Amino acid sequence: MAAAEVGDNVIDVDPTIKALEERAAAVLGMPAALWTPSGTMANLIALSVHLQRGDRFLAPKGAHVLTNELGSAAWLAGGMPEALEHDAGPGRPTPETLTAAIGPRIDTYFSLRTTLLCLENTHNAAGGAIIPPHEHAQLLATARQAGLRVHLDGARIWHAAAALGLPPAALTVGVDTVSACFSKGLGAPVGSVVAGSVTFVERARRMRQMLGGGVRQGGVLAAACLVALDRIGDLEEDHEKARRLAAGLAEIGWDVNTPETNIVLVRVADLEVTLKSLWAQGVLALPLGGRVRFIAHRDLTMADIEDALRRIKAGGHP
Repeated sequence: MAAAEVGDNVIDVDPTIKALEERAAAVLGMPAALWTPSGTMANLIALSVHLQRGDRFLAPKGAHVLTNELGSAAWLAGGMPEALEHDAGPGRPTPETLTAAIGPRIDTYFSLRTTLLCLENTHNAAGGAIIPPHEHAQLLATARQAGLRVHLDGARIWHAAAALGLPPAALTVGVDTVSACFSKGLGAPVGSVVAGSVTFVERARRMRQMLGGGVRQGGVLAAACLVALDRIGDLEEDHEKARRLAAGLAEIGWDVNTPETNIVLVRVADLEVTLKSLWAQGVLALPLGGRVRFIAHRDLTMADIEDALRRIKAGGHP
């Protein structure tokens, strides 16, 4: 980062950010990409470009754009959100549920217009759940048939790709836009991208500036993101740690999901008491949707996982 070649990214002359955007676009299978300071900004930019004020958009229940972005999709992008049930599996609806939510395409001035589908792969609140490629294709076909555009929140798309043994671009096929985050397990301290057509990125750059996302010598941050892209292959190690943590928690009687990637969710009787107990034992976790969320990441070793399990077992079941 200290040695990065830099320029003024506000006027698009930072060579390291340019290199990152070109590489990220290629990895994600999109014509162009734009660096952003955060994934939340990347999603907001995409929704702001896709939606007109009052347009309805659909997203799986618990999606980040619905629950973790402080209403910006409605407040700033002007969209009317509606959640889709996870009836195809964690984090994803069936095409039938999507079709029913879209409803009849009646074009009258007093009808609510549904214009956008937002998917999330992996789905954070569903425990890092993956949308398999064939289900992704079915949902895309359903949306396209109804005339919807599609944005993919791919903050953790690297995890889905690593778990499936596929390149990230295999999981973006058919979408109009995709966001991706370089700090989700890859080690970068800051940075995301939003990618799409060249025309989309031109509009996205203006929106980023409106939101305060223009930076000057941003290459110092983009340099870390370039390193992060070299680490996608390491993520399966985090998935293995998560599987071991989940198995160990199940062995001592905890109600735990079977992780698909690096997120472990646990149902407990008293969330606040459990979190205080864990912190007292030196095991750090956070709440998510009424459950305890553990994240396995590159700064943990398998020995750390075993140590955490020992501490949790010694502390007793909350």
